[in-house]
Amino acid sequence: MVELDVVRLENPDGRYQVVVGQGNFTVFACDDIFRLLLTTVPGIKCAVGMNEADSRLTRVTGNDETLRDLAGRNASMIGAGHVFVIMIDGAFPINVLGALKAHPAVVSLYLATANPVEVITAKTELGCAVLGVVDGASAIRIESDAERDERRKLCEALGYRLE
Repeated sequence: MVELDVVRLENPDGRYQVVVGQGNFTVFACDDIFRLLLTTVPGIKCAVGMNEADSRLTRVTGNDETLRDLAGRNASMIGAGHVFVIMIDGAFPINVLGALKAHPAVVSLYLATANPVEVITAKTELGCAVLGVVDGASAIRIESDAERDERRKLCEALGYRLE
């Protein structure tokens, strides 16, 4: 028997950036991923919540109480072993994704966004798994030339040059 569920992550008003991934060696990875974030973006506010399969605990660390609470609650609601949720304030995921992908305990990343997020899970007798994620609303049309120009201006305003 498999029970499918949809878990809507908490992120009040889309205020924070969210990264969801899966890793290994939770007793080490939770704190080490947190240290990685701190050294990748000086001054970042962040927290990591990570589910440990053996002890069936959600381990949490971070430098901001609100982010710690959100990371822990979101990881716990997902429930799947070795899944982690990172909550970020003061940086964008693009600033940390390369470092996260290179971390030896990170197996995969599911998403990085500030959009509303739903995590699709499957529960069996053994436990829970993440099947996939829904990141924001579905696209309904192709951007216009004016919208493309506006997008490029925003990227440049944020410090990302396209040329």
